[in-house]
Amino acid sequence: MSSGTRTLVSPLTLARPRGKALYWTVFTAVVLLFVLAFLFPVYWMVTGAMKSPDEVTRTPPTLVPQAWHLSGYTDAWDLMDLPTHLWNTVVQAAGAWLLQLVFCTAAAYALSKLKPAFGKVILGGILATLMVPAQALVVPKYLTVADLPLIHTSLLNDPLGIWLPAVANAFNLYLLKRFFDQIPRDVLEAAEIDGAGRLRTLWSIVLPMSRPVLGVVSIFALVAVWQDFLWPLMVFSDTDKQPISVALVQLSQNIQLTVLIAAMVIASIPMVLMFLVFQRHIIAGISAGSTKG
Repeated sequence: MSSGTRTLVSPLTLARPRGKALYWTVFTAVVLLFVLAFLFPVYWMVTGAMKSPDEVTRTPPTLVPQAWHLSGYTDAWDLMDLPTHLWNTVVQAAGAWLLQLVFCTAAAYALSKLKPAFGKVILGGILATLMVPAQALVVPKYLTVADLPLIHTSLLNDPLGIWLPAVANAFNLYLLKRFFDQIPRDVLEAAEIDGAGRLRTLWSIVLPMSRPVLGVVSIFALVAVWQDFLWPLMVFSDTDKQPISVALVQLSQNIQLTVLIAAMVIASIPMVLMFLVFQRHIIAGISAGSTKG
């Protein structure tokens, strides 16, 4: 006996002209409602930077600027020194992403395929760190970075102060391990028969098959550094080395509201572009992580 798929609207109702018209009307209305809910705040922020200082604080607010001013964006670019802080953010995010990808991938591959001694205990200890609130780790992490054990050097006002703590990401490590667990053992055994070593197997077999999940981990790593505020604020006391998330707050005093809104728009552009470019890989990585190999 074949089991039919139960839906909210029966296929018989959809086959009728009236039912089909009602379905598409409701569907279109729901889609437009969600598009409006997600895109209207973006429109409000982008156009808010183009209003005059008096208009942006007016009550009731205006939906469309009475006069379009681009000076908010040019002033934000110059007055808040956005190129310097954007470059600082790029350096910090790129280094954290690269180190995290290298070390988390190596650790996940070792725990998944090499089966080291006490591997389950090590994995359990790594996952246990997810139960600790991030706020509870701020003070010991800061003391460690301020006086690095053994070599007794300070990583404050240094990108390494962002890079090294970012490497210890238990969630991304576990995500990679779960994906590696789904890779068939036959594929690795075939590589071993062909004479490939462990490192060669990882580089030539495992990593090409793991591009979807590597894309997801990359997005998580970059976004985490790009939007972080508290930790960069503690690490970088030098204003010239601060990332954009900290600089927007530090430099917001005595700045017009339209200029501050324009600076926030500019700061969000790289992440929006990254999502638009890599959205196919993000969706592929999420779906790949939810299926069994």
